[in-house]
Amino acid sequence: MEAERNFEARNATSNSYSGHAVSDARDNKSQINVQEVERVASALGGGALTIFGLTKGGLGGLALALVGGGLAWRGISGHCNVYDAMNINTARRENQRAGIQQGHGIRVEKSVIIHKTPEELYSFWSNLENLPRFMNHLESVRLLDDKVSHWVAKGPLGTTVEWDAEIINEKENELIAWRSVEGATVANAGSVRFEQKPGVTGTFVKVSLSYDPPGGIIGATFAKLFGEEPSQQIEEDLLRFKQVMET
Repeated sequence: MEAERNFEARNATSNSYSGHAVSDARDNKSQINVQEVERVASALGGGALTIFGLTKGGLGGLALALVGGGLAWRGISGHCNVYDAMNINTARRENQRAGIQQGHGIRVEKSVIIHKTPEELYSFWSNLENLPRFMNHLESVRLLDDKVSHWVAKGPLGTTVEWDAEIINEKENELIAWRSVEGATVANAGSVRFEQKPGVTGTFVKVSLSYDPPGGIIGATFAKLFGEEPSQQIEEDLLRFKQVMET
């Protein structure tokens, strides 16, 4: 009887430890608020930034190394304190298509006046394979059919990012709107409008872009350090588009 009681006591203790282990595992899992793609990008980007900072040396290099270490830990642990504070959990997102969920993505809007007709500008832009001619961050755009195209863009630190996009709305000489298809590394959606406004000579061209970069909001912040912030890119792209069309 004594042996039986000892066995039951040991079993109860074992179950107690097991319960704590399961609880701890669930707690750790519940702390993950960064989706898998972001985690990989954060770990790789953070590691590269840490190495760059250590190589650079000085206080600036040390600061970059520390920031890189934090980004790498974000990728390894899957937990982001900034997301926590903003009540964001990208790990729960499912079936993300073009749509950038409200409050999660980065939005950019830029415009320019070009001294050409809407018909000329629309005709040039609607052939998406022309886009790399003035968008420096694009390496290529290849048409797959009349609605879907394959995009290859330059990423930070010499990397490339690829995705397929589909035309979701198009009005001849007025509007072209697109979005990335399911499974894109960088979920994005955008549009370009060609408008003639009273009292304005030329065509008012407005580009709107929503995107969700690898590494989330933090990844976008680091992109600024390397001069690859989309707001800056789109503004420069539009000025090149103006130059191409007017010359």
